[in-house]
Amino acid sequence: MSDSTDEVRAYTVRLELVDEPGELLRALHPIADNGGNLLSIFHERGNLTPRGHIPVEVDLEATPERFDEIVDALREAGINVIQAGTQHYSESLTIVVSGHIVDSDLSHTLSRIRETTDATVTDLSLSAPEGTEDVSSARLRLATEEGEADSTLAALRDIAAAKDLRLVEPLTVGDAA
Repeated sequence: MSDSTDEVRAYTVRLELVDEPGELLRALHPIADNGGNLLSIFHERGNLTPRGHIPVEVDLEATPERFDEIVDALREAGINVIQAGTQHYSESLTIVVSGHIVDSDLSHTLSRIRETTDATVTDLSLSAPEGTEDVSSARLRLATEEGEADSTLAALRDIAAAKDLRLVEPLTVGDAA
C-alpha cells in the first residue's frame, strides 16, 4: 500500500491574471518548476473579473506536498490565486492604511500580511500626493477564507500598530453603521 502523501491527485487552481502578453506563461512556470503535470487550462480572455483581470482555471496533477509548493510558488511569483484545490478565498475585505507607508517599507508590510494571515492581497492602490517621503495612503483588497475575516483584521491591526500606521477597517456583518 502506498503512502497517501506520495499519491498523485488532481487539483484545480483558479487564477486571476493581468491581460498582458506572457502572463499565462508566467503563471505556468511555477507549476512546471514544482513538478505539476498540466491536465487542462481554461483561459477566459473574453470574460473579465471585477478588477479587469482574466480568470484562468488550471487543472493539474501533483502529490499533496508538491501542490502546496506550487501554490506557494504561484503566490511568490505575484500570481493572484483565487482558489487552490478545495481552499476557497470566499471573503473579501477592503481596508485603507495611512501614514508613512513607503518609509515604513511597504514590501515588508505586505510580507507581514502574507506571513501572519491566511489572506492574500488581491489589489493594492497607493496614493502619495506629496511624494513617498510624506504621509501616504493605500487601499488594499484582501481575499480570505470564509470565517477568517476577524482573525485577519486582528493581524492587520497588529501590523499597523507596529508600523505606526492608521487602519480604516471595513464594516463587518453585525456592525452598526
